[in-house]
Amino acid sequence: MHLDADVGAGSRSLCFVSATMLIVLALLMMTGCMTPTPVATPVATPMTTSALTYPPAPRGTVVDDYHGTRVADPWRWMETTDSPATSAWIAAENRLAENYISSLPGRDRFAVRLRQLLNYERQSPPQREHGVYAYLWNPGQAEQDALRVTHDLADPGRVLVDPSAIRADGTVSISSFSLSPDGKRVAYALSDGGSDWNTWHVRDVATGEDAADTLAGTKFTSVSWSRDSSGFYYSRYPLLAQSEAGTNADYDDHQQVALYFHRLGTLQSADQKIYEITDHPTRDPYAAVTPDGRFLVYTIEDGYLSNAIYYQRLAGPGRRGELVKLLDAWDGRYDFLGNVGDTFYFQTTAGAPRGRIVAIDTRATAATLRELIPESGDAIAATALIGNQLVVQTIHDVAARLQIYTLDGQLQSTVMLPGQGTVSGLYGEAGNPEGFLSYTDFTTPRQVFRLNVATTVLTPVAPPIAGSSGGGSARLLDPARYQSRQVFYTSKDGTRVPMTIVHRRDVQPDGETPTVLYGYGGFNVSLLPAYSSARMAWIDAGGVYAQANLRGGGEYGESWHMAGTVLHKQNVFDDFIAAAEWLVANGITSSSHLAIWGGSNGGLLVGAVLNQRPELFAAALPAVGVMDMLRYQTASLNARKWSSDYGLSEVPEQFAAL
Repeated sequence: MHLDADVGAGSRSLCFVSATMLIVLALLMMTGCMTPTPVATPVATPMTTSALTYPPAPRGTVVDDYHGTRVADPWRWMETTDSPATSAWIAAENRLAENYISSLPGRDRFAVRLRQLLNYERQSPPQREHGVYAYLWNPGQAEQDALRVTHDLADPGRVLVDPSAIRADGTVSISSFSLSPDGKRVAYALSDGGSDWNTWHVRDVATGEDAADTLAGTKFTSVSWSRDSSGFYYSRYPLLAQSEAGTNADYDDHQQVALYFHRLGTLQSADQKIYEITDHPTRDPYAAVTPDGRFLVYTIEDGYLSNAIYYQRLAGPGRRGELVKLLDAWDGRYDFLGNVGDTFYFQTTAGAPRGRIVAIDTRATAATLRELIPESGDAIAATALIGNQLVVQTIHDVAARLQIYTLDGQLQSTVMLPGQGTVSGLYGEAGNPEGFLSYTDFTTPRQVFRLNVATTVLTPVAPPIAGSSGGGSARLLDPARYQSRQVFYTSKDGTRVPMTIVHRRDVQPDGETPTVLYGYGGFNVSLLPAYSSARMAWIDAGGVYAQANLRGGGEYGESWHMAGTVLHKQNVFDDFIAAAEWLVANGITSSSHLAIWGGSNGGLLVGAVLNQRPELFAAALPAVGVMDMLRYQTASLNARKWSSDYGLSEVPEQFAAL
């Protein structure tokens, strides 16, 4: 959902696009960029908005009736994004924007610095199977991350899948991958042009050759291999009427997914349907095989607030026992952590808005939750079952903490992290004490660490790869040159909200310092300190960056999330407006020097706040925003699931709020 991350299963091109948009804000807000002294003078734009001639957008006559209220929708024709009329309008808008952006003073200097900041080697935490490690890697300048494999993390190994070899223009990316249990093959998913649709392939680790297997019709699904490596489970959408399996265009994402098993060496059309939901119109099944091969665990999804967990015992290839609906009350989120023997472990919000860890003995006649780690004052962000211990990541005032517990819930130790930042990618298995995670903060590029749960020691994983830039950002940046501080401000209804402010140490905000305020506020997503080349280009040039932790996020658990959803969504906007007002009132910046930025749900945030308080901001970037709140749910069944945060125009009181 975020466009400003530098690493992961994402793309450098998306990062660069996001950074370029931020630079447009920068150039509108400051001059003298790339100087060692504070910058606080607003730049005169090269042309006034009155000089811009926008492409015509003819008004249609569509009017919808919502519960007796008639709402005009004159640009409904733009929803057909691939029509000649819409394509021509988009192309004309892009030409207008490019002509304007290219004339902004200082753009070239910003671009040079941004390329320097992007040019550092980075990788994701690895997967591990049968002595083989696989991870995403970028040497610093590649448009997309490549997939590498190695038998020893001290040796970088070799590139197994390189998206640039598939298409040189950088529009194809690896969105997901999964090693087979025998370490001989990897299933990997490709996204074309940033689409949510994925196409899965299978590559031989030893030879680097693709098998004939090709799977289409998937979004948002991982694959889970059978432990004999003969195939994998995955979830896909049904075919459109009168379509034959071939491309993603043949599948209907307005319907529910079903769970299938794909056997290697066979056509997708021969895949066995394992399970589908026929008694509810919006619930989707996904499944994973436990590392010991004893269970197939189903996660049933419907929105972001609650889910269900089912399972089957596996008695051998193709042999599954009775489906057991283990957790089907839909009373919270249950994240399956793994099993030790017949005991399942979960992180859950059921009865605990900030999260707790529970266990269930599947041999018992009735599913009874046994609480291991109770809810505390800090929200649980993630948990992993590693080496028969529970590694729990919590959030304390917008910074990660990491603690290790026994399977009985006894605190063993606290892992010393490199700083006050973000932990992500926490990975491991019950039978192996070796785990992995990544760490970052505002001035530290993401670094992968190996975690030994027996010793609690974090060891950096940084394979020296010949010919790479080898950590360019570390050389270009001295963290000591920058400072960050956390403040708490009061929102409209009296709620105390945290915000972090970052700038160069030699920049003394004086009430007119160019400032970018960033927010998200939705879907239980926590905004913790994280490095971004785009943000650093702004900070390095003398600007102030402020990140507000709005309600709707997960920084303080499910109650904080729910306080910014559906009929309470206005709280998110009020929190953001209050953050801007605090920055002005406390002498950081002024309305004429303040820009706001957010993407996706954060784009909705910026759009709404810009409409409500246009005088408070000088520039705004509502990147890929969810803007049509009365019809967003019509795009796909997945989009409809966003209603757990937004509500639906079909419901009268929610329509009024929307």
